[in-house]
Amino acid sequence: QLQLVESGGGLVQPGGSLRLSCAASEFPFSSYAMNWYRQAPGKERESVARIFSGGGVTVYADSVKGRFTISRDNAKNTVYLQMNSLKPEDTAVYYCNVRIRGFDYWGQGSQVTVSS
Repeated sequence: QLQLVESGGGLVQPGGSLRLSCAASEFPFSSYAMNWYRQAPGKERESVARIFSGGGVTVYADSVKGRFTISRDNAKNTVYLQMNSLKPEDTAVYYCNVRIRGFDYWGQGSQVTVSS
């Protein structure tokens, strides 16, 4: 059964950094683009970053450009989100996602809280 398991969230002060990881299993990871989404309280889920299968092409939401970096290790079936210069408005539950044949698969989510 396909699984996406996030880790690495937590509480950080404004200006700090966190790295999220998403370990994938039971599908050909290296063949698919991987995504990070986030959902803040009272808001809709939004796309944060995408990395295509080869790892050479990435796309970011304007709100995180220059601060977040998505990467992947196809040998470890893992996708990462390095988050720097964090702001209170980055507080959200972060989800790993893959779309296969039109169906979205999601991880369980990882809480990121940016607060002093």
